[in-house]
Amino acid sequence: MKPSKIEWTETTWNPSTGCTKISTGCANCYAETMSRRLKAMGMEKYRNGFNLTCHYSDLELPYSWKKPRMIFVNSMSDLFHEEMPFDFIKAVFNVMNNCPHHTFQILTKRADILERYYTLLNWTTNIWMGVTVENSHVTYRIDSLRKVPAFIKFLSIEPMISAIPEMNLFDIDWIIVGGESGPKSRPIKEEWVIDIKNQCQENQIPFFFKQWGGKNKKASGKLLQGKKYCQMPNLLQVDSLSF
Repeated sequence: MKPSKIEWTETTWNPSTGCTKISTGCANCYAETMSRRLKAMGMEKYRNGFNLTCHYSDLELPYSWKKPRMIFVNSMSDLFHEEMPFDFIKAVFNVMNNCPHHTFQILTKRADILERYYTLLNWTTNIWMGVTVENSHVTYRIDSLRKVPAFIKFLSIEPMISAIPEMNLFDIDWIIVGGESGPKSRPIKEEWVIDIKNQCQENQIPFFFKQWGGKNKKASGKLLQGKKYCQMPNLLQVDSLSF
């Protein structure tokens, strides 16, 4: 099990791979680019490229990881994709339910499908559920997430491609913000990020600023007004959040 390069998790688990674009945030999908690269390298798991593929043989992996881990589920896919068999979603949840020593983070852009299925799934306390909110046009996803009885409900505002003022953050536990990276990355403005930070502060929500992104994300770094923000839920008491 290799450590993940995604700063807000520890490792990834991809029982499925592949997806399709559904909103503006998908335009420069890193997972699509990576899938094509891995297919070209002859990786058997990515023989179908970025077409949705369920890997039943990978369902058992978390059982073999004895040390507790923070695990991002389907970094290369979307568990709530419209073509994902519901029995497969249930199988993934069954593994998560049976591995209470791990914490699982799920992220989707398909909040409507999440809303359709959430009552049929077992939301044990080790499952965190998030939605991507890349601009102000998709804040309706937050309303769907709010209905889900996940222990932690979070927003991934990445890639952030517009200002998102005055969000309804009731019952949201964590917010991640990040700029888009890569050769076709769209710009992010400091005032957008500061506004999200301020919304987090007003609502006592942990704020995680992942990166500025751009063509060279390492050079751009992750400092916001000279400071790193890497707050996580459950690791800080609400009254000790420092902004």
